Amino acid sequence: MSFRTAPLAVIHDRDKDSLFSEDLRAAIDREVAKYPSEWKQSAVMAALTLVQDANGGSLTRALMDDIAAYLDMPEVSVYEVASFYGMYDLEPVGRHKVCICNSISCLLNGSEELIDHVRERYGIEPGQTSADGKFTLKEFECLGACKDAPAVLVDKVYHERLSPASLDRLINALD
Repeated sequence: MSFRTAPLAVIHDRDKDSLFSEDLRAAIDREVAKYPSEWKQSAVMAALTLVQDANGGSLTRALMDDIAAYLDMPEVSVYEVASFYGMYDLEPVGRHKVCICNSISCLLNGSEELIDHVRERYGIEPGQTSADGKFTLKEFECLGACKDAPAVLVDKVYHERLSPASLDRLINALD
């Protein structure tokens, strides 16, 4: 599938009212530059990550619309990517994200126990944020750390072979 493309200079002129800062646009431009100009939409995942990180950890429809305009692609295509991958949040999240892997290796090695522990101890379900706003609990399909299951991703740092007690230590250490 091919999308109509426009030079970045034209996109910049069109997006003067963009929600993106100059630094964020520059970071997206660096990602776009990794692809041939006719494939700049290939930078959509990087753009989603950059925009999410720059905006409190979640994506709004307006932000996704700006990504679509910036990459000159249909808005629905950006929504499809953002809603398909578990790393993107379309609702506000806590100050930190605690993602517990729920793949078969992690399930067999205790991730279900970790999720149940967070439910009981912190009173939240996957997808919810703790009452103090400290963290959002997410189940993640696969964190790619099967050898050292169960795996947990806290913000962008992997932790492996966790028990409920070691998970509590990680959560308690969050600001």
